[in-house]
Amino acid sequence: MKDFEYKYMNHTQEQIGKAYLIGAGPGAAELITVRGLRLLQRADVVIYDRLAAPELLEEARTDAELIFVGKQPGRHTAKQEEINQLLITHVAAGRQVVRLKGGDPFVFGRGGEEALALREAGLPFEIVPGVSSSIAAPAYAGIPVTQRGVATSFTVVTGHACDESSGTDWAALARMPTLVILMGVGQIAAIADQLLQAGRAAATPAAAIQWGGTPEQKVVRATLATLAYAIGVSGIEAPAVIVVGEVAALHDQLAWFDPAHAAALHQQAPAQTVTPAATPDTFHYWPLWEKVARHD
Repeated sequence: MKDFEYKYMNHTQEQIGKAYLIGAGPGAAELITVRGLRLLQRADVVIYDRLAAPELLEEARTDAELIFVGKQPGRHTAKQEEINQLLITHVAAGRQVVRLKGGDPFVFGRGGEEALALREAGLPFEIVPGVSSSIAAPAYAGIPVTQRGVATSFTVVTGHACDESSGTDWAALARMPTLVILMGVGQIAAIADQLLQAGRAAATPAAAIQWGGTPEQKVVRATLATLAYAIGVSGIEAPAVIVVGEVAALHDQLAWFDPAHAAALHQQAPAQTVTPAATPDTFHYWPLWEKVARHD
């Protein structure tokens, strides 16, 4: 496998460029996929977002070009059209380009737009799925998005716009057993009103998870009727994942992740290379204990 990967990314024989749209996972660097890490370690250019773990950039080659195109609410470093053009320009020049995105590139990550731009330009690309924050952040808060006898399905929706012009059918979403809302913190009061007007019970358990899976994780538990107030009082801000449904109440029993403990481990530097015989807590260290062999 390693020999194959090396030959695949070793483009000294033929200068053929390619783009890799990689999901970096929900926050913690260790949650990137093995394939995503291998490709990142061999890329000529890395175009990365704000939500990709900064430790991942340490895995890039020392001579790789790193380009930040992160977006925050109301402030974009680069327009989407400019990002598309960056990909096209570097791939057309024969470079191996990693487009590193938080979560999964095809779950509200605009990966489809970038892939279409590359296809229209006649350039090759590969999609490397990532762990989406829509399921990972709830998991780190002890909230399973499905649970036998409680919720047999879940729906993921963007809360970026919640008025009628957005086209989101909140009346239909109000009937979903578990509703996971991304990018909805700034609109949570309006979203909650929409769901309540559509008949969702005011006492429905709800939760908001900020920076899920990282040492900065913060969780607030409330009901649908009180969630907006609870978010305001607790200071929850983007990026955050909101869960509405009976499964949110399981946080009270299943919360397992200790951000303070993770932060302490994160600040420590391992004295030597970590081996598979190390204790599970050691796995919080970076680089990965099973770091992929590099050939640069």
